[in-house]
Amino acid sequence: MTTTISAPATVEEIVLPPVTSLPKRIFKHPRLMHHNRLAALVLAANVPLLVRALTEGLGLAAMSGVVLANFALAILIRQQYVINVLFWLATRAPVHWPLRIRWTLAKVYHFGGLHVGGALAGTLWFLILTVSLTLAAIRRDPAISANQIVISCALLIVLLTMVVMARPGYRAKRHNRFELMHRFGGWTALFLFWAQTVLLVRSGPGVSLLSAPQIWVLALLTFSIALPWLRLRKVPVRVTRPSSHVALAHFTYGVTPFAGSSTAVSRRPLLEWHSFANVPSPGEPGFRLTISRAGDWTGSFIDEMPSHVWVKGITTAGVANIETLFSKVVYVATGSGIGPVLPHLLARKVPSRLVWATRSPRITYGDALVDEILSCQQDATVWDTAEHGKPDMVRLAYEAYVAFGAEAVICISNKKLTWEVVHGLERRGIPAYGAIWDS
Repeated sequence: MTTTISAPATVEEIVLPPVTSLPKRIFKHPRLMHHNRLAALVLAANVPLLVRALTEGLGLAAMSGVVLANFALAILIRQQYVINVLFWLATRAPVHWPLRIRWTLAKVYHFGGLHVGGALAGTLWFLILTVSLTLAAIRRDPAISANQIVISCALLIVLLTMVVMARPGYRAKRHNRFELMHRFGGWTALFLFWAQTVLLVRSGPGVSLLSAPQIWVLALLTFSIALPWLRLRKVPVRVTRPSSHVALAHFTYGVTPFAGSSTAVSRRPLLEWHSFANVPSPGEPGFRLTISRAGDWTGSFIDEMPSHVWVKGITTAGVANIETLFSKVVYVATGSGIGPVLPHLLARKVPSRLVWATRSPRITYGDALVDEILSCQQDATVWDTAEHGKPDMVRLAYEAYVAFGAEAVICISNKKLTWEVVHGLERRGIPAYGAIWDS
């Protein structure tokens, strides 16, 4: 039997537990989430070398190595195979381990903090390296050429521009510009890194290119960046449109991804990419993507219903894959957030309870999809916002968490509500997880 809360007043009767102690609340603040802690950790690890460079001095070769090490961390931690390995390792913990350990392991999806920390540290070190090269050129060091200075300055401009455009506020308002700069600026930076590294290696006494470790690290990074594009292909797609708000994209090109993974699709592969959660059906080939109208790209996709799209990269794990760390979970979704949740509900790897708030679910998503959801979630809470308005999702999540005896809550929604649910529960001592919009 499907439970639908029929009156908003019911939600107000749900009593939330008190927040935890002040020190615990401080560590659960969004600014101190694990993503930011990891970024701070990487920056802190660079401080001893930075102090040494500013006090005792650091050779140009050593400085170049530190730059490359930081950028290697920033690039490789975003590689899809590495991401999948991180998720695999983090979710090996059995459910009988202490909840506190599993609670922390489930934060694995905050790995982007390592990317941010490595990129910021690498850019700072490269600024120091460029200044050092310029001062050496002023002293007429014969090992420093004008080409090295020009390339270094050009590369520094590219790196600083990427850092400025990657700021969360700018990225949220101008995401397409951020994406283009990250892609084409990243490729430009890689080319300039190759040019500068070759010049630096050749300027050293008795060192061949093939024996220089920097060359091999750059080769690895180049392969890592190129790998997703080596898998670029144009594939057929069958699009159905339950309503003007939602399109279901069906793919049957020989790939059946694992539950909880995502696929990046594009209609103009050099300009714009969008990732959506894969929804495989048990026992059936292929998969589906749930695409809701949320901007120009999704709007044109729904209206035009293309026959082919571009896909690239490797099927990558997402936040909800942490479910196996817990004995029971509550899934909280709003609107098209049901897309990333549905494959986990269908896979039934972990006992789960669904709380879904959306506008006119059958009209918006179609009877077939709603019936599919309810067939595997007979006790789901489905809140029709067209009929009852927007509910207090923290209270609904907590009620389901207590009633179901769950160990964790996973929320898939927009940024504001996700953070409201995650931090509203965590500061009350309840493990809660959701996207952090760090890409």
